Amino acid sequence: MKLTCYVTEGAPSEMIPGRQDREWMDMFSDRHPYRCLPLVVANTTGWELLSPVSFTASWTGGPRTEDIRIDADDDTTPEMLKPVVSSHFSGGVLTFHTGYLFRTEPGWDLWVGGPPNWIKDGIQPLIGIVETFWLPFPFTMNWRFTRPGMIQFKKGEPFCFIMPMSHSAVDAVEPITKPISANPELEHDYRNWSSSRGSFLEKLREKDPEAVQKGWQKDYFKGQSPEGVKATAEGHIHRRRLKPPRPAQTGE
Repeated sequence: MKLTCYVTEGAPSEMIPGRQDREWMDMFSDRHPYRCLPLVVANTTGWELLSPVSFTASWTGGPRTEDIRIDADDDTTPEMLKPVVSSHFSGGVLTFHTGYLFRTEPGWDLWVGGPPNWIKDGIQPLIGIVETFWLPFPFTMNWRFTRPGMIQFKKGEPFCFIMPMSHSAVDAVEPITKPISANPELEHDYRNWSSSRGSFLEKLREKDPEAVQKGWQKDYFKGQSPEGVKATAEGHIHRRRLKPPRPAQTGE
């Protein structure tokens, strides 16, 4: 599926494949949050748009657009801020312009939000699903202050994250509940996992040398059950290798 990024401004935001690193994950002993593969894969399943400017924004808590103030930081000038960030929607909402008009192929939308698992105190990214397969105008990326106060964005910091998703396939999903005993094979695997997990954690509490050296169970990371059965033919993902944007070639 082609994701075409039409440049609408002279200098659009830099766009890169999602990175796995997070500052709060780095702060843990042995960086053990990176052992949680679902976190790492989520961080890298999409593209980041990086802020071309550094600024401080403050909100009084009031409902007007004037209640948000935006000041340039570092080598950013006020003129550089104007096409990138503004107080447009009022109510404590900070608005970014990407500099692109995105176009997906028929049947595909874009999930638009903040970088997954990117924690920013005082402000929260708003999430949208945009019908980019037909939309003839760009969308904005918006964040809302969680309380009156001051926040900062630095040049090169991601302010938006985009990920293609099916336009209508989710409408056909029908959640069904049933006891796990209805699937004896799955129940067997689940019981084995539960027993293995409980035993491993108990050994860690008791400072068992082998468990301490192992540190954590790697079954999910390896894409296998506790009994060593590999994932299905659909495959197991432990690393994303998304492509960065490139200039269009002749005829594209």
